[in-house]
Amino acid sequence: MSGSLRCLRAVLRPLPGWAVRPLCQAAPGSGPPAGGEGEGSREAVERLVRAHPVVVFMKGNPAQPQCGFSNAVVQILRLHGVSDYRAHDVLQDPNLRQGVKNYSNWPTIPQVYLNGEFVGGCDILLQMHQNGDLVEELKKLGIRSALLDEEKNQDKK
Repeated sequence: MSGSLRCLRAVLRPLPGWAVRPLCQAAPGSGPPAGGEGEGSREAVERLVRAHPVVVFMKGNPAQPQCGFSNAVVQILRLHGVSDYRAHDVLQDPNLRQGVKNYSNWPTIPQVYLNGEFVGGCDILLQMHQNGDLVEELKKLGIRSALLDEEKNQDKK
């Protein structure tokens, strides 16, 4: 397990004295105005998540992730042989960064969408990878996980 994933639990715990806001409560004045057509509007995010079967909103890009959790998502997809996906760097557009959080009602980045449906972040994708659910979800999209081929090769040995 990589160092960034080992620290996952520590990162997710709030610091002493810090207030934790419920997921469904947005900060006053945050995000784009309702019905707006900017990059972070609900309509714009909807178009992005529906534009491709696999969509990732991340910090950085797949060639150069800018945080450990975004890197972990890229590595999980790479392990499964998923190279054809759309990645959107939220560091390039603060409106998109807040817009995708509002759209999913999920406070963190990265965010993964399969067939237009929000799956979750790094922790959820890791769990799906570990329990085999990701192989099944990719199969529903017509994507054969590279791990199935690896298992086949291991069985031949």
